[in-house]
Amino acid sequence: MSKLRYLIASLLLLGALAAPAGAAPPQSRALTPPERADVQRIEQYLNGIHTLTARFQQFAQDGGTAGGKLFLARPGHMRFEYDPPSPILLVADGMFVVYIDNKLKEITYLPISSTPAWFLLRDKVSLEDGVTITRFEHNAGAIRVSLVENKSPENGTLTLVFSDQPLELKQWSIVDQQGRNTVVSLSDPHYGVTIDPQAFTYVDPRTKRHDMR
Repeated sequence: MSKLRYLIASLLLLGALAAPAGAAPPQSRALTPPERADVQRIEQYLNGIHTLTARFQQFAQDGGTAGGKLFLARPGHMRFEYDPPSPILLVADGMFVVYIDNKLKEITYLPISSTPAWFLLRDKVSLEDGVTITRFEHNAGAIRVSLVENKSPENGTLTLVFSDQPLELKQWSIVDQQGRNTVVSLSDPHYGVTIDPQAFTYVDPRTKRHDMR
């Protein structure tokens, strides 16, 4: 797998990056009352996001980078549209996360529930239902919360980074069980915008037709 394909695949922990089963259960971080109040604020904020568009920049531990535009419509729908010359498109269509390589004419389907995308895309976001908070920090106007999925700790750790006052999602990172870290930063967000449902459709690159890009 090339650096670029590895970088993009690692965004959603596609199958090629899955660690062997048998990871240790996550260790919960005990929260203080103010931290629990922050958790409730985060849940309310995330559940208040119905649609979102933003620019994203993605960074891999080995120095690889990629950027593009994010479209999100909760529940269940997300699109990562990578800037040219990248041939990659990632679409969550409500049931699957679909990885499309238009250059190699490859397509991979994964259930949303088997990727970190499920956390942000499910109907009700909870930092306690199905996940364990393993780290929590609130300082210098920023909040960081690290989560591990209870049923699949081998998928690694998802860390969400928020600005405070106002509360806003700025970044997330994924560290897999091999310690490889991928960071996604958001900029120029627009909330509550109308998004064409066609943004969450795609065309199989193995056909002769072209996708919407």
